Amino acid sequence: MKKQGLVIVHTGNGKGKTTAALGLAIRAWGDGFRVLILQFIKGGCTYGELKTIETLKSVDDRIEIDQGGLGFTNKGPTTQEEHKAAAQETLKRAREEIQSGKWDLIILDEINYAVKYELIAEQDMLELLDMRPEDLHLVMTGRDACDSLIERADLVTEMKEIKHPYQKGIKAQKGIEF
Repeated sequence: MKKQGLVIVHTGNGKGKTTAALGLAIRAWGDGFRVLILQFIKGGCTYGELKTIETLKSVDDRIEIDQGGLGFTNKGPTTQEEHKAAAQETLKRAREEIQSGKWDLIILDEINYAVKYELIAEQDMLELLDMRPEDLHLVMTGRDACDSLIERADLVTEMKEIKHPYQKGIKAQKGIEF
């Protein structure tokens, strides 16, 4: 049976987009896939997923995660230009890795935010789909996926927030939100 790569999008205002993508990464790794996770916004913090991926990588180096971002775009001293430069570097790496033939699954975490906040151009993101080998699975996460991406994707899941602990004043919980 010929492997058919899929373009998968996790979007919406609910929690769980990155979590779903990471669950898929672990499943794929467990089935022998070579998995790369590039994070467009996240950076500068030690999230639980970094520890997990590093542990898996110590067993078998078929999985890798790289934080290309500089953290949330609306917090801290980092300028918009610095965020944009970091996103452009991550986009450059995504292009190289998509064409490398090294991976079975590539996750572009928070790429939809990078487009929304104009850190990368929508057209540049769509070009990643054009250069994708037909057997490569490509997962793209983040709120507000653009219509052109949704149109071209094979699978789109919208996470819809119904209720969130933040509404009760409960802060983000380690191991749950990060």
